[in-house]
Amino acid sequence: MTGGCRFCSTPLRCTFCDLGMSPLSNSYLKADQLNSMEPFYPLHVYVCDNCFLVQLDEFESPQDIFSDYAYFSSYSDSWLEHSRNYTQLMQSRLGLDESSHVVEIASNDGYLLQYFAEQGIPVLGVEPAGNIAAVASDKGIPTLVKFFGVETAKELVDEGQQADLLLGNNVLAHVPDINDFVAGMAIALKTDGVVTMEFPHLLRLMQLNQFDTIYHEHFSYLSLLSVERIFAEHGLQVFDVDELPTHGGSLRIYARHCNDAAVDDSVVHLRKTEADGGLGDIDSYSAFGDDVQATKCSLLDFLISAKRDGKRVVGYGAPAKGNTLLNYCGIRQDLIEFTVDRSPAKQDHYLPGTHIPIYSPDKIGDARPDYVLILPWNIKDEIIEKMGHIREWGGKFVVPIPVVEVLE
Repeated sequence: MTGGCRFCSTPLRCTFCDLGMSPLSNSYLKADQLNSMEPFYPLHVYVCDNCFLVQLDEFESPQDIFSDYAYFSSYSDSWLEHSRNYTQLMQSRLGLDESSHVVEIASNDGYLLQYFAEQGIPVLGVEPAGNIAAVASDKGIPTLVKFFGVETAKELVDEGQQADLLLGNNVLAHVPDINDFVAGMAIALKTDGVVTMEFPHLLRLMQLNQFDTIYHEHFSYLSLLSVERIFAEHGLQVFDVDELPTHGGSLRIYARHCNDAAVDDSVVHLRKTEADGGLGDIDSYSAFGDDVQATKCSLLDFLISAKRDGKRVVGYGAPAKGNTLLNYCGIRQDLIEFTVDRSPAKQDHYLPGTHIPIYSPDKIGDARPDYVLILPWNIKDEIIEKMGHIREWGGKFVVPIPVVEVLE
C-alpha cells in the first residue's frame, strides 16, 4: 500500500484480502463507451496491525467517485422501511420535535430525512452527488451539495446548523480521510447531541464471506474495535450499539461528546464478541482469503455446469457488490446473459468491467430464464417476493453469498 494506515499512520504490512484488479464498481457504462479504455485498479485490502482498521488504498478521489453517482436509496422498499423505523425510534428516544435539528451526512435522495420532515422536524442533508441531491431538493429536503469534513462542519456551525441528531448510513466506510470526517462530526454536533452511524460489520463480513462488499468506494471495513478508537481520538464516545440485519449484518453506533459516562451493556457485550471472533488478533485476518477463493470456484462451477446443460442464467440487480463479485470471478455475458435493476439510472447501461447489459425487471418475464442470480443478496427476500412469478416456468433463484445456493 502506498501509505500508512489512514487512521494511525502505521505502515501497512498485513494483507486481508486480494481480489485482483477491478474497475470502479459504480462506473456504469453507456453503449458508446464499450470500446473505450476502462481503468482497473487493485482491490488489495490491508489490515493495520496496530489499530486493526481494515482498509483499501485510494486510487480515485471521492470527487471522481461520488460527484455524479448512480445509487439512489429510494429504489429499495426494505431500505425505506428500515429508514422509516429508524426515524420513529430516534424521535421517541431523543424527544425530537420542531425545535430540534437533524442533519444527515450522505443523505442521498432524501430517502430518510423525508420521514423526519413529515413530522415537522427541521432537517438538512449533506450530499456530494449533485444529481442525487437534486432529487432530494425536489422532495422539499434542504440539501447542501458538499463533501463532509472539518471545513463543512465549521460552515454549519457558522450558519447555526449544529445538529441535535447527526446521522450517516453507510458513509463512514466511504471516506478516505476518516480523521477529518470524524473530527467534523465532533464540530457539527451540539454539546448534548447524539451521533448515529450505520455501517456493515467487519465481523459479519468475515464470518459470512461477504467479500463482494469490498470495492473502491469503500475505503474502510469497520469493527466496533476500530471505530471506538477513531471516535475517541476526536473526542467522541461510543455509548450504545445496535446489531442490525441490513447489508448482511451492520452496526448502528451511538456516540456523544466524551463525558466519561458509563456505556451501555450492548457495547461491553459486542467488545467481547469481537474479541472472541479474533478481531484483536492479527492472525485471525489472514485466513479470510481462502474462503474467498472457495466461493469463486463454487460460483464458476455452477455457472459453467448450467451453460453446458443448456440453461439460461440472468442476474437481478446491478449493485456495487455484484460488480466486485463478477469481476473477481471473471464472469462475462457468456455465463450471465444480462441483469435487471429497478433504478432507471442504471437501465440501458452496462456493468463496469464485465459489460453485461442492464435492463428493466420486465425483461426477465420476456426471457423466461432457468436461473436468476440475485446480486444484491442482502435484500433477497424482497426480490424473491417481487419476482416469484419466475416459478411459473420453473425458474429458480440463486444466491452467491455466503455460499452458492439454489433456492427452490
